[in-house]
Amino acid sequence: MAGEAAAAADRGDATPAAGEAIHLPDPSYLPVLVAAGTTIVLVGVVLSWVVFGIGMAITVVAVARWIGQTRAEIAELPLEHEH
Repeated sequence: MAGEAAAAADRGDATPAAGEAIHLPDPSYLPVLVAAGTTIVLVGVVLSWVVFGIGMAITVVAVARWIGQTRAEIAELPLEHEH
């Protein structure tokens, strides 16, 4: 199959587009921050309410920022899709 594509390219044949472009999200540190906050919450359940509160604050802020970042990325995508 790869040989056929190379032969078509050598002949100057334009190959059609394979379909829609694949959208990959931008790299983000927020999933790691959510995991760390959740870990601190679980440790706080065992140790103290203060540690629990700190973990919850980290988790809630990280999830809110992650949702905002995802919404911003989705808003940049084109609305029309060609099949």
